[in-house]
Amino acid sequence: MSKQQLDRRQMRKAFDRAAIKYDESAVLQQEVGRRLLERLDLLTLKPKRILDVGTGTGEGLAPLIRKYPAAEVVAVDIAEGMLHEARRKISWWYRLRHKVKYVSAAAENLPFRDNCFDMVVSNLTLQWCEDLPRVFSEVQRILAPGGTLLFTTFGPDSLKELRAAWQQVDNDVHIHPFIDMHDIGDAMIDASLAEPVMDMEVITVTYDDAWKIMRDLKNIGAHNVAVDRPRHLTGKHRLQRVVDSYEVYRTAGKLPLSYEIVYGHAWAVESRSRTSVEVQVIK
Repeated sequence: MSKQQLDRRQMRKAFDRAAIKYDESAVLQQEVGRRLLERLDLLTLKPKRILDVGTGTGEGLAPLIRKYPAAEVVAVDIAEGMLHEARRKISWWYRLRHKVKYVSAAAENLPFRDNCFDMVVSNLTLQWCEDLPRVFSEVQRILAPGGTLLFTTFGPDSLKELRAAWQQVDNDVHIHPFIDMHDIGDAMIDASLAEPVMDMEVITVTYDDAWKIMRDLKNIGAHNVAVDRPRHLTGKHRLQRVVDSYEVYRTAGKLPLSYEIVYGHAWAVESRSRTSVEVQVIK
């Protein structure tokens, strides 16, 4: 799997700016987070230390604390603005009675010792990582033997309607590229994560107009941060052409925006050698 060439500085700035208004537009992200945490009900693991990678504004922290009240929870995000909102969101009850740590770091370089977490969760963050194999290697390193990883990310068909509308306007890349589920599974295997299981679902959010779609994406910091992205300003005339092109998808008075949601789960093992286990893909 080749590395994505992303502008990390621009990414951090985008999420810092988006932090205050993020929750107003992150309806999809919040729903996927709830669905991810529901999967914890299938596990008998009782973690002592949990890492939330890409915690954002901390929407998933309180459910983790309630489910595992004896565990220490560590929240990691690349954007300081997001961590500030996460701290604010957690009530005084949790801050006084539960130990939560906040760390600014990239998922590719987790500043923790080996084998120190029993669980790693990550909701809709991996699509922003330049080097996904390195992320999984880091997760394998910091997980204790028998620890588990659960995550969600976006698949290639995410935002397909908006991508197609832009293609009617120019040949530039305006939509962040997303990695195929099978390549993600291969990266987990290469990192020696055991028994990887993946599945996928499509969630469609509907809007009254395409302007609201683009505003919501801007509000959550979902900018195209590829190094080779177009650097010129996008004029209102060109944006109007995108809006007009989007109209071909209108059904029952609404415009759809599709998200391919990929769910992943794997376990940590003592051996750091390559595993021969094949990834199980559930469609």
